Amino acid sequence: LHKEYRRQRQMCIETVKGSAQAGQGKVWLCVGCHAIPDYRADYPLVYKVPMIGGQNAAYIASSLAAYKKGERKHPTMRSIAGSLSDQDMADLGEYYAAQTASSPNNPLK
Repeated sequence: LHKEYRRQRQMCIETVKGSAQAGQGKVWLCVGCHAIPDYRADYPLVYKVPMIGGQNAAYIASSLAAYKKGERKHPTMRSIAGSLSDQDMADLGEYYAAQTASSPNNPLK
């Protein structure tokens, strides 16, 4: 049953078309940690927070879905992902996938 749920969830994520432009208006949820070079979060354990600019859009969306479902265990990410719709996740994925070292909208990536 669990594998079937994950398969259906992945299909749902893949059918939602993300928009980098829409994601730009939602990125405020992420930049507090992911836009700071070498940032480390210290609750409940010390985590090195990755820079996600240029990451694959589907990977970001599926990672957010996994946090939302509890398959990934970081409590802050789980609460943030819990507030996101599938569309939000797809938009954020596309936004970050579009970022490069020279992107003007998010110079810290």
